[in-house]
Amino acid sequence: MKIGFIGLGNVGGKLAGSLLRNKFDLTVIDLNNKLTKSFEKLGAKILTSPKELAEQVDLIITCLPSPKICAKVMEEKNGILEGLSENKIWLEMSTTDESEVKRLGKKVSEKRAIPLDGPVSGGCHRAATGNITIFVGGQRTTFEKILPALCVMGRKVLHTGELGSASVLKVITNYLASVNLVALGEAWTVAKKSNLDLNKTYKGIAVSSGNSFVHETESQVILNGSYNINFTMDLVLKDTGLFNDLSKKLKAPLEISPKIVEIFKDGQKKYGPRAWSSMIVKRMEDLNNINFRAKGFPDELIDKDPEEKGYEI
Repeated sequence: MKIGFIGLGNVGGKLAGSLLRNKFDLTVIDLNNKLTKSFEKLGAKILTSPKELAEQVDLIITCLPSPKICAKVMEEKNGILEGLSENKIWLEMSTTDESEVKRLGKKVSEKRAIPLDGPVSGGCHRAATGNITIFVGGQRTTFEKILPALCVMGRKVLHTGELGSASVLKVITNYLASVNLVALGEAWTVAKKSNLDLNKTYKGIAVSSGNSFVHETESQVILNGSYNINFTMDLVLKDTGLFNDLSKKLKAPLEISPKIVEIFKDGQKKYGPRAWSSMIVKRMEDLNNINFRAKGFPDELIDKDPEEKGYEI
């Protein structure tokens, strides 16, 4: 199977790297020439036209920063849609809006090609080792056809149902992670002001009912002071906004979600859109004139699990 990958950013570059590392025939496109040249050195082919890429490969993967950018890559002149034909597969791996992936999916289907949405969850450090989780929505038979590729990009792969269902599940999980991150800022504030040993507090939370994936990962770079989670404030705002907008479409009044959006807007205003998202806890550090520093924690997360072939869950 020939694969084309558009978008070699924080997550996309790592997913594409797993495909290349596992000897898939890969063609890439990115606006950053340094990124594409680094992939070329490793054996990937490079193109600049999404239309050409779609014409030359069997599976077209997009992993882009926003629904707006993906729509442009799909629909503009010399875009992906112009290069699609019967039985080609489009896999949207960006975190996007359910209605938008369905809108574009309809256009893909009109070309007699097949759309799937396949967002990932688990952090950039796990994307680098092919150990991330992938949710996939769309035609089951097509999901099975591309499962070998999915199983090198991710460790656990879940078919979620119809097209768009994976995108809904993804924004739900990202919302939960964002809520937990904000709560951790308050938890660390109380721990610090209670003069607890923060190393022991980290261990205590990790073995308690209050533990979470966000604590086990992001608390480490918070305590280090680098905050480097490889995910930025503007991306969290996009994701929490997608969740909040979805609740409005569903006419489902929520209480915490609007507050989370407000908090991250304030974080972006204070620290900038490209600040690491875990810096949201710095609002509490600044408000209380404290810091959450502790020795022995890494400045960047590294996945220590060995790379293993993925499987469907």
